[in-house]
Amino acid sequence: MDTSTSVTNSSSFQNSYFILMGLPGIHEWQHWLSLPLALLYLLALGANLLIMITIQHEPTLHEPMYHFLGILSVVDIGLATTIMPKILAIFWFDAKAISLPECFAQIYVIHYFLCMESGIFHCMAVDRYIAICHPLQYPSMVTEASVIKATGFMVLRNGLLTIPVPILAAQRHYCSRNEIQHCLCSNLGVISLACDDITVNKFYQLVLAWVLVGSDMALVFSSYALILHSVLRLNSGEAMSKALSTCSSHLILILFFYSGIIVLSVTHLVEKKLPLIPVLLNVLHNVIPPALNPMVYALRMQELRLGFQRLLRLGGDMATE
Repeated sequence: MDTSTSVTNSSSFQNSYFILMGLPGIHEWQHWLSLPLALLYLLALGANLLIMITIQHEPTLHEPMYHFLGILSVVDIGLATTIMPKILAIFWFDAKAISLPECFAQIYVIHYFLCMESGIFHCMAVDRYIAICHPLQYPSMVTEASVIKATGFMVLRNGLLTIPVPILAAQRHYCSRNEIQHCLCSNLGVISLACDDITVNKFYQLVLAWVLVGSDMALVFSSYALILHSVLRLNSGEAMSKALSTCSSHLILILFFYSGIIVLSVTHLVEKKLPLIPVLLNVLHNVIPPALNPMVYALRMQELRLGFQRLLRLGGDMATE
């Protein structure tokens, strides 16, 4: 009788909060990682804000390619800000507790911004494909209206299709452990604490990855394969060099982004043996691209570099007046 009562009470109990334990295996000295992570976060904020201000200020940058770049900067700031303040609070103030609603909200926002980043890379790849492979049709096909429509579609697609992830997680029953071996609310980390069946959660996570990110990745690399095929047929070495230079910055970041997702997926297979690796890679994948994207674009795109210089020169002139 006592045993059955105990089981019933245990199954009816629901945790009201989770505890984010941080980086598995290095809890004692994980605070030393806070400085490089904080610097990466500040770099991501400052560099992406500079890109947004430069694109807004420079009339020569009011083109579809730079509009997509500005949207990518907004997404990068949102992604980094979703996770970094909580991670730094864990490392600096030992603020490990997070309520269930906050945790589910973080799951949603992380999935939304990651899918948005993938979607914007998709739009940028199509933009470059039309610009290089169909240059005469580019002005009529890629307009400000088409940029707004493409962005709106990505916002709706990612906003709606990622909603089931936190909803399914919130429907699970968390009746025993509440310690998440992570710095953030990872969907798989959270649902692993559930007392009931999580098959539907895992299935939808897999479907979301293949349908959204997988289709974006396939279309992105198809676009660049067609671009490469078109560029290699050019007779002019100068035109070939200009086309490859325009695309190289996009391709570097796209390869880094999708390679990170693939590596992260593979490392989850060895999570039980080496739990630190997937957790650390997950954190780095959410903070390095937002910091890396602006630097790559600033180094590779001359128009953007000139815009930076004019903006900084204008700021210096205003400061001396």
